[in-house]
Amino acid sequence: MTHYKNRKGLLFALAILLVSACTKDLDTINTNPNAPITANPDLLLRKVIYDYGEQMSYEGFVAGNLLGQYFTAIDFNLFDRHSLTEPQLGGAPWPVLYINLRDNEIILNQSRSNPSFAVYEGPALILKAYMTAALTDIYGDVPYSEALNGKTGNVTPKYDKQEDIYQAAGGILDNLDKGIAAIDNYQGAQVLRGDILFETNLQAWKTFANSLKIKYLMRISEKVDVAAQLQAIYNSGDFMKTNAQNATFDFTDGAPNNFRMATLRAGDFRLFIMSQTSEEILKGLADPRISTFFRPIGNDPGMTQYKGFLNGPNASTTSISVADYSLTGTIFREHTGALDANFLCAWETQLCLAEAAERGLITAAAKPLYETGVQLAFEYWQTPLPATYLSDGPAAYGNNGSNKIEQIVTQKWIANCINGYEGWIEYRRTGFPALKTVAASLNNNLIPVRMPYPTDEDALNHVNFSAAAAMTNNNSINAKVWWDNN
Repeated sequence: MTHYKNRKGLLFALAILLVSACTKDLDTINTNPNAPITANPDLLLRKVIYDYGEQMSYEGFVAGNLLGQYFTAIDFNLFDRHSLTEPQLGGAPWPVLYINLRDNEIILNQSRSNPSFAVYEGPALILKAYMTAALTDIYGDVPYSEALNGKTGNVTPKYDKQEDIYQAAGGILDNLDKGIAAIDNYQGAQVLRGDILFETNLQAWKTFANSLKIKYLMRISEKVDVAAQLQAIYNSGDFMKTNAQNATFDFTDGAPNNFRMATLRAGDFRLFIMSQTSEEILKGLADPRISTFFRPIGNDPGMTQYKGFLNGPNASTTSISVADYSLTGTIFREHTGALDANFLCAWETQLCLAEAAERGLITAAAKPLYETGVQLAFEYWQTPLPATYLSDGPAAYGNNGSNKIEQIVTQKWIANCINGYEGWIEYRRTGFPALKTVAASLNNNLIPVRMPYPTDEDALNHVNFSAAAAMTNNNSINAKVWWDNN
């Protein structure tokens, strides 16, 4: 949605990977001599960025936003009641993540085997770190070091520990460092084509990587001493500071690149209403973004009243009229040209640094970082910032003894409305904002702290799945991931 970048040309067909015949005896028969067997990295890069951004934005809306309690789902939505093995319109990010990690791995391999494609190595490493972090933060221990190698014959990879996925060689933090180094060391003249995040700007990819390092170091900061690394990045100054640096691409108002909720049938769209959590937080802060994220209730003639509903209703015993509650905003359906697929934004980076400063992990003043983050978030969501929002009232930093960490994380939660899984992940890490026990819980009134592994993993990778399930109390959604110290 940000208007700080030129519109990317997204009217393209997603690249489809063509594979060669699987048996040597049929190679000649099954191979079309006029068709390519691999896609060029520019097509793959465009495909990975767009497909991941579009699918995870949708996933964030229909599932992540239920876990993070931005929205409530009415009708028979067992996912909102925390039966996470029964997703309805979404709630299954596993294949999205692995398919795009696989295609990104092809780009990475091409960049290392063909000097003409070397320019792609740095961005591919950074994207690998980004998507891997989403995967492990949602699920915990996952196949990683042996994954993405199906062509070599390993189709039953082990599950790596989250601690190693973050910290080991070839893991998240290491790949971000290697991605930056690959960009620094690139001496060729080839342009990074297919880049719909930064329009070929390699320096922007480095800034993105450093900003991701800030985010991920904060994520593991209760388990690892990250102060020196955070201070070094802060001292370098190479991190996101303005919305012009955001890692986003724009949806459009019309087909084919509008947000998927714009094309969902009206009845399905109207299943999502404001949660009671959103109502209390946004009204409690007198936050005008309430009118960006939600619509006034349908039976309010003045069109000024907003009302939410407690998550997880039992639709078989609860009668709900959507006219009595606030539907999600026009930005998610009628006006998706104002919406982005959001990988990372400057407001999140500034708020992460504010938390680092408040926790004493960097030497910096937390208050201006917090205020800059909030200002950028309002700007990003195209909502005017009230003149007194940061000087008076509950959003003012430390106002009346407010918990400053809670203020920081709550502002991050609000702005992550399109990235609902992120709000839920940050709640798991910090306990903020305080989420509610859902109305008709199918999880013993507990808020889930991880997504369960998909059921088909048991059939496709039984031995390794069984070991991972045993480490999570039989694949329990209440088993904390490694970094969760809350």
